[in-house]
Amino acid sequence: MTEVKITLKRSLIGRPQDQIKTAQALGLTKVGKSVVKTRNEAINGMITKIAHLVAVEEA
Repeated sequence: MTEVKITLKRSLIGRPQDQIKTAQALGLTKVGKSVVKTRNEAINGMITKIAHLVAVEEA
């Protein structure tokens, strides 16, 4: 499996609760924070749900 670096680029203020919870589940709490995750179906689904808030790159 490949790893991806996920960075929160936009604020979570005013977003629907499900998007906030998804970002928190990925470990993204502040704008600019990055996490490295192993790519799998669950992570891909989470990235898709908040794709407009994050930047994704191969790690």
